[in-house]
Amino acid sequence: MSSSCAISPSLRAEFLNPISNRFLAPSRIYQPRSKCEMNRRSFALKGIMASGVSVLGSSLTSEPVQGVERLPFKPEGYNFWTWRGRKIHYVVQGEGFPIVLIHGFGASSFHWRYNLPELAKRYKVYAIDLLGFGWSEKAIIEYDAMIWRDQVVDFLKEIVKEPAVLVGNSLGGFTALTTAVALNEQVVGLALLNSAGQFGDTKAKATKSEETPIQKFILKPLKQIFQRVVLGVLFWQAKQPARIESVLKNVYINTSNVDDYLVESIKMPADDPNAGEVYYRLMTRFMLNQTEYTLDSFLSTLTCPLLLLWGDLDPWVGPAKATRIKEFYPNTTLVNLQAGHCPHDEVPELVNKALLDWLSTLAPEASVQTV
Repeated sequence: MSSSCAISPSLRAEFLNPISNRFLAPSRIYQPRSKCEMNRRSFALKGIMASGVSVLGSSLTSEPVQGVERLPFKPEGYNFWTWRGRKIHYVVQGEGFPIVLIHGFGASSFHWRYNLPELAKRYKVYAIDLLGFGWSEKAIIEYDAMIWRDQVVDFLKEIVKEPAVLVGNSLGGFTALTTAVALNEQVVGLALLNSAGQFGDTKAKATKSEETPIQKFILKPLKQIFQRVVLGVLFWQAKQPARIESVLKNVYINTSNVDDYLVESIKMPADDPNAGEVYYRLMTRFMLNQTEYTLDSFLSTLTCPLLLLWGDLDPWVGPAKATRIKEFYPNTTLVNLQAGHCPHDEVPELVNKALLDWLSTLAPEASVQTV
């Protein structure tokens, strides 16, 4: 696929149209739906809109979900680890068997605000900020899906230092999958929440024609200039307070958790001087060029139990992908939820319960030890 950032009016309209804010009672019963596979271009557009946002004057006065403990928001962050000379942020709470939480595109460890404290009552829970996101360093590098895999692999080796279960949402889900395959002796379980990633197209032919001098010296530089201009405008637009609320409410079916805490946790990383350049590199060199790594290529070598916690009402990644993953990898437990793209933050009580129930079915070393 070309890395051109031209966006069709139909895709823009589809994304900007708000979805219903009615709250539907969560259910574990899977209802067959029309196939809804997210193509790379639409995913890139949504990444454009969902990342690097900002808001002015958030007071963080919103009340937490009733009956669920919330991770305190710390503008200075919690813990930092140096990885390949880069500063990496993470949160850790609790004691016991390790669980590692990995956020999605444009988010941070604070997106697990309602999960980390509850899970930490029975486990030692880590939440890590991927390089370029959250409170981790906004490194000016060439971003690739494997950079985050390498980061989490080394985090498990250097910080966790024992067998663990990985839990990831969206981009974090794909990162968790690639890590579980790379470090199968240490990852004993994997949970994916509306994971990013595509199945490979067996009919596609990997052909790459040689660039002509006109393409190399005229068309390619012009395209890069066009990309910077367009993405710069989109980045500026995404930093407007009204856009934040619109985007978040587009992917949360029950919008009650779209609050000051959530907005602030997205706003602060966007204030970094390097945020704009990181955003540009992610959009042009990662998000629009994801043909090399596919879900099936990693699932085919996965060895641990898999849990899918899937928001069926996600406008970006529909339930058809979860069904296809389960069909491809039989050692899968599928829990369907009436929620959007971020079920862990939208219906945290249900996600926490489903995770704890599933964790209790794993090998003894991953289950809760009675006191």
